[in-house]
Amino acid sequence: MVDIVCIEGQKHIPLSGEVTVGGAKNASLPLLFSTLLTAQKCILSNIPDLEDILVTLKILKAFGAEYSYKDGVIDITTKKIISTTAPYGLVKSLRASFWLMGPLLARAGSAAVSLPGGDAIGTRPVDLHLKALSEFGAEFRMEHGVVYGTTPGGLRPADITLPFPSVGATHNALMTATLIPGKSVLRGVAKEPEVVDLAKFLNSLGADIQGAGTDEIYINGKKELGSATHSVIGDRIEAATYLLAGAMTAGEIVLKGIDQDSIRSTLHLLKEMGCEITNHENYIVLQGPEKLKAINFSTAPFPGVATDVQPLFLAALTIAEGVSEIKETVFESRFGHVAEYRRFGADISVDGRTAIVKGKSELSSAPVEAHDIRAAAGLVLLGLVADGTTQVREIHHLDRGYEKMESKLRNLGAKISRIPSVDFREIVFGC
Repeated sequence: MVDIVCIEGQKHIPLSGEVTVGGAKNASLPLLFSTLLTAQKCILSNIPDLEDILVTLKILKAFGAEYSYKDGVIDITTKKIISTTAPYGLVKSLRASFWLMGPLLARAGSAAVSLPGGDAIGTRPVDLHLKALSEFGAEFRMEHGVVYGTTPGGLRPADITLPFPSVGATHNALMTATLIPGKSVLRGVAKEPEVVDLAKFLNSLGADIQGAGTDEIYINGKKELGSATHSVIGDRIEAATYLLAGAMTAGEIVLKGIDQDSIRSTLHLLKEMGCEITNHENYIVLQGPEKLKAINFSTAPFPGVATDVQPLFLAALTIAEGVSEIKETVFESRFGHVAEYRRFGADISVDGRTAIVKGKSELSSAPVEAHDIRAAAGLVLLGLVADGTTQVREIHHLDRGYEKMESKLRNLGAKISRIPSVDFREIVFGC
């Protein structure tokens, strides 16, 4: 049985109310992988209940982790690494799985991890990861799509410069360096909030890390790490999703559970589009305009506009007044959702890594199919304002990245539900 999400368009009915952002998936995954660095107990709270989290826990169990997971809290201990081969059946669908390489090499001295899978939004080269880890003394070979890493001479401290501020490569190098005695320096690193959160957790385990959130991170590595309790930061992409739901419907959204500094670029774009935003100490209030304004922007590493919010803003700009231009600089194939957006009647043209959006006053509902997490959310946003009932298929992508999306939107006044489809090959009319 395959579920579909049905949305009844309510273009002239504002979504309003309070919504609390859940824990960040993109912060939770590296935190969970980093628990392999210690034999002591780790307790992580505010963990979202998502498919990617459940897959990650299964992977960690294969390495010897013992855990409990209840009400957003994971209690996990890996007293001994019992295997250094990541199960292909699990890692093939999880693009973050390659972040396992560093912790396994640092603690166990070897690792075998398949090339990453996940969303179909472009190539995900691991050369930056391997180059950084090689400078620590690791050696690699690839056979049949699996990367095998060893540390024949042991790992050593290193001064590493990344040619691009890759979040994944930063995670991998940072986790590895914490368990290599001596001073390591990582330059040209990613500055994303998820990197800062990882460094904070590692420091609570007993690591000595300075500079996370800047271009350079300094690590005084330890022989072993201890135990810690840590609460995961709020999800900045989920925050953008609900703010845009309010913006697109001229609604008023009270958003809680997010560090406002982590969504500065999102708030800036929303203001440019005509939204009124009021920042309070523990929450944000957004009032959407009667008509959104067209804008131009490019995606970029933090603190720039995140590539993950591009599909969300693209959805909103389909109903904005004027012509917008979006340049995607991070992933070369991240306009795959445009074809589905056009089913609503959206006027979007793509030239290489640039999308031109001509806003329209009316969109019509359509049966559509999600191809990745954020594109799935974009389809839901379009369904909120399109005339008629929209059916979104392949919603397992939503389950990978959004916890309780339907109930959160319903609480804001959306008419959205999940229903079973007897045969995924048939188009379902009516919900």
